[in-house]
Amino acid sequence: MTVAVTHAVVSGLFVYPVKSCRGIALNRAQVVATGLQQDRRWMVVDVQGHFVTQREQPRMALIAPELHGVGLRITAPGMTPLIIDGLSTEQRTSVRVWRDHCAAFDEGDTAAAWFSEFLGLAVRLVRFDESQPRLSSREWTGQVEAYNQFSDGFPILVISTASLAELNSRLATPLPMNRFRPNLVLEGLPAYGEDTLDELRTDSLCLRVVKPCTRCKITTTDQATGIAQGTEPISTLMTYRRNPELRGVTFGQNVIIVAGAGNTLSIGQTLQLTHHSREAH
Repeated sequence: MTVAVTHAVVSGLFVYPVKSCRGIALNRAQVVATGLQQDRRWMVVDVQGHFVTQREQPRMALIAPELHGVGLRITAPGMTPLIIDGLSTEQRTSVRVWRDHCAAFDEGDTAAAWFSEFLGLAVRLVRFDESQPRLSSREWTGQVEAYNQFSDGFPILVISTASLAELNSRLATPLPMNRFRPNLVLEGLPAYGEDTLDELRTDSLCLRVVKPCTRCKITTTDQATGIAQGTEPISTLMTYRRNPELRGVTFGQNVIIVAGAGNTLSIGQTLQLTHHSREAH
């Protein structure tokens, strides 16, 4: 199996401070042990402490966090802006993301009332407790201990612009990249070139691709309106991107940090890529 070395340019950097709410486009992002700094640091949970996402509440796409010091300023249609200082440690709690139980700090009754009013559901806002690390599955990361906050399972999601262009060539209505909520968008790969990728490197940073990203119905929600738009792109992806082993359709790749936490990524930056020749998912 031969190893190829290629290059790609960073064309998009995104963080999603509150899981499943609107993302923020950045020109520069610091890579920390858990992914891009501030990514999925907060999460909305129901009264049982179980995570709430656009899968059940597509209107979450209308909730727009802005970075505000170490905290957030959060807006939504018809709502007074909510300020979260990101410092409170008074209310400890335990919450769930899929099968993982995570330690967290409850952001208080004012935040809970704000989110509950907008979503029409009794919920609370919590912040990840960094003193209690959460690891990605070692089934996929092997010997590397890869840390997350409230992401679904891995620190960084990578998609190439060519992959979206190829998918859009099959759709009656082209979709924007925000349907897929990536952290890192690459220009210069062929369509689905990320599927054969092994590592992304700079002089001081090493990221490793570990698992294809299986896609859910969040991709069918218009991120500008918070309204689900039928079955696309899932229906089309099912015709050529179905992965029987993962029991779903894949689009994009999950990536972990192997070395270099503390360094930054920037729009326009060139990354060195290594990848093996193997069948793409």
